[in-house]
Amino acid sequence: MALLKIARLGHPVLRQSAAPLEDSEIKSPAFARFVDDMIDTMRESDGVGLAAPQVFEPKRVVIIEVKGPHPRYPYQPEVPLTVLVNPRVISHSTETEEDWEGCLSIPDLRGRVPRWASVDVRALDRNGSPIELRAGGFFARVIQHELDHLDGVMFLERMSDLRTLTHLREFQKYWTQPVKSQ
Repeated sequence: MALLKIARLGHPVLRQSAAPLEDSEIKSPAFARFVDDMIDTMRESDGVGLAAPQVFEPKRVVIIEVKGPHPRYPYQPEVPLTVLVNPRVISHSTETEEDWEGCLSIPDLRGRVPRWASVDVRALDRNGSPIELRAGGFFARVIQHELDHLDGVMFLERMSDLRTLTHLREFQKYWTQPVKSQ
């Protein structure tokens, strides 16, 4: 396996709409290797999700996995390894939740982002078989974050209040502690 380089905010690949994959592409050995390399890259970078455009491949592929306790998201539930090819949200809750997000393409920054509380997604798995899933909570948040990457959208653009934008060190120092009463 090979670790892939991660594109950072400002690189044009992160602003493109990613192209869907054809069946022949999905069934190729090169695609299987690419997915494995994405998984290794995400794990090595302590990510919980990774979209193909983040590794300079403008294709509609995302991977998600949370093994606990996760170093960047220690209080989030585990999510099994999920590979979504050509994913799309087919329905979502009307309820939204605002919580902290970070991004491997914007290292060391966090901000609060409103997202739908749950989503239903239709996609293909890494072998090209159709799948449908319903996700809530953190899993739904990660799906929406990664699908945004497929459309050239960064989490900063989804923030409702830029005053919550913080460096990771300050986030850990000031925002992860219980609020003290006056």
